[in-house]
Amino acid sequence: MQLLTVPETDIADLGSIIAAALAHSPAARALLADLERDQDIPETDVQDYYTRNRDRFLTPEALRRGVDPFAPAAPSDVLPYDHVREDIAHELRHAAARRAFFNWLDEARADVEYAEGYEHPGDPTHQDHEHRH
Repeated sequence: MQLLTVPETDIADLGSIIAAALAHSPAARALLADLERDQDIPETDVQDYYTRNRDRFLTPEALRRGVDPFAPAAPSDVLPYDHVREDIAHELRHAAARRAFFNWLDEARADVEYAEGYEHPGDPTHQDHEHRH
C-alpha cells in the first residue's frame, strides 16, 4: 500500500499531472514539503487574511445561533486573531508552496516534446487537443 502525503480531499484541486507526480514520486513530495518550509509569510499578510475572511473564524456558538457569515459579526462572535494566527499562516504557506511547485513543474516541462501519438489530450498546442486516449 502506498501512502500519500497529499490528503485525498486535496487531490482534485491539483490537476491530473500534478496529482500523478505527487502520488507516484517521493522526490516530488519532498520538493513540495521543502517549498512549504521555505515560504515566509509576512505578518501583515496573515492579519490581512484574517480581516478579509472574518466569516471563516466565527465561533461555534455564533454558528449554532445562526449568525449570518456574510453579514458583519459582533467581535464576540469571531475567534480572536491569536487563536487562529498559526492556522492562517500554515494555510498561506501551504498555498504559496503549491504555487511555487506548480511554477517549478511548468518550467520543468516547458521544453518537453511529446513523441507523436503521445501528446497530452488537454495540450492546447497540439492540433487535435480534444482527442481522447
